[in-house]
Amino acid sequence: MNKLYIGNLNESVTPADLEKVFAEHKISYSGQFLVKSGYAFVDCPDEHWAMKAIETFSGKVELQGKRLEIEHSVPKKQRSRKIQIRNIPPQLRWEVLDSLLAQYGTVENCEQVNTESETAVVNVTYSNREQTRQAIMKLNGHQLENHALKVSYIPDEQIAQGPENGRRGGFGSRGQPRQGSPVAAGAPAKQQQVDIPLRLLVPTQYVGAIIGKEGATIRNITKQTQSKIDVHRKENAGAAEKAISVHSTPEGCSSACKMILEIMHKEAKDTKTADEVPLKILAHNNFVGRLIGKEGRNLKKVEQDTETKITISSLQDLTLYNPERTITVKGAIENCCRAEQEIMKKVREAYENDVAAMSLQSHLIPGLNLAAVGLFPASSSAVPPPPSSVTGAAPYSSFMQAPEQEMVQVFIPAQAVGAIIGKKGQHIKQLSRFASASIKAQGRIYGKLKEENFFGPKEEVKLETHIRVPASAAGRVIGKGGKTVNELQNLTAAEVVVPRDQTPDENDQVIVKIIGHFYASQMAQRKIRDILAQVKQLHQKGQSNQAQARRK
Repeated sequence: MNKLYIGNLNESVTPADLEKVFAEHKISYSGQFLVKSGYAFVDCPDEHWAMKAIETFSGKVELQGKRLEIEHSVPKKQRSRKIQIRNIPPQLRWEVLDSLLAQYGTVENCEQVNTESETAVVNVTYSNREQTRQAIMKLNGHQLENHALKVSYIPDEQIAQGPENGRRGGFGSRGQPRQGSPVAAGAPAKQQQVDIPLRLLVPTQYVGAIIGKEGATIRNITKQTQSKIDVHRKENAGAAEKAISVHSTPEGCSSACKMILEIMHKEAKDTKTADEVPLKILAHNNFVGRLIGKEGRNLKKVEQDTETKITISSLQDLTLYNPERTITVKGAIENCCRAEQEIMKKVREAYENDVAAMSLQSHLIPGLNLAAVGLFPASSSAVPPPPSSVTGAAPYSSFMQAPEQEMVQVFIPAQAVGAIIGKKGQHIKQLSRFASASIKAQGRIYGKLKEENFFGPKEEVKLETHIRVPASAAGRVIGKGGKTVNELQNLTAAEVVVPRDQTPDENDQVIVKIIGHFYASQMAQRKIRDILAQVKQLHQKGQSNQAQARRK
């Protein structure tokens, strides 16, 4: 969704004219302007800049006596069921918009998009093409509380996921990510299938049956569903329930879920340990509100459509190291599996909208979590809030006001050094531009190693990173009896090592080792920085109290 169509141009407009007007309004773009007769195309670095260009220019800025009309460039094949509605009055009640959209068909999904404008923007999915076409015809220019709505198609991922047919890159491949796009830095492309793991919570007594003798059962599930399954049985010793992560396509996740649920039901029946075994899904709190919907409508619809009873754990159960909520689904196995598909569909849509709206905004990294193995804004509100994590988390105002310098050492395979440097140092020069943005730089390293095939197509890029922490704070990272570091590993899926017998360096700092894929490593780094911020805050508070005591 980063490619723009620029319409209503004079025949005499040149690429230089467009470059000048974009520069005057400080709108970033990538590549060159492709100017045709009366219209043009251009790529933006990410969805954030694409939206900013649309809001800045469309119907507002003149070029050679004509007002520019800018919208997302969507190939005809992808003009299916998805539209974007802009210039919505900010004070408009959701029910009013809901009823307006419903006049033109069945709305399957309606998600608000983060923007910098005063008006609101939503992405809407109708149930079929004809309803979408009618909505565009009727709603484009529709007056709503003195605001003229602006409606345009946006790419439909289900259509876009078809074969590439050998198309070339650049402008010939509309809507696809270009070299150097956020995809290379670790963000999933809108057009690609998003690998969000399905996280299940299962009773500990059934874990053995799920794994099977010498792992035979779990291998069979993995093979049949083409998935990767992690059973976290060694974590949280003594806990009544264990987490299972399923990495696959949505279909693969659903198939694995059904097989696991069937095994648990059979085991419960054979051992007579339970009359009912509900399906429990873990989902990050950031997505739960959108899953529930306004006045619970989304959740009620899922319950009605699947003939299940669904409950969600309380917000009070959240902690700094557990930002996930438990979604409990009760009903017949087939119905529970249908509910899982609908629930995860909502979660994936929320994730995709968040990524598209605020692609790789480094200050939002505290919202990372294992539930979606990605980058999540803390909210889907029109104006991004300060990046706090969950209830009980320390405020991140210090990061917002005066970001401290962070140094991270990333260890790569020796044979990959040439690829990271690049021909004539080209790639390392690109990396140096992100020297002040550690997250983007690290993401590009991970992406480059994957791109150059140093890791297999189904193999995750896992690297070792080192960060330095004050020796006095190392104990806080470890926690009493290793509790904190264990919780950190459970949450992030990264291996975190804090050597107890390490000799501090000349700056009285010790090294913390983090081993994992990009998102796991980023989350572990953020959580450790958070602990250090809390330690620093307590230290400053103690000094302040001492100073006040001396003055008395």
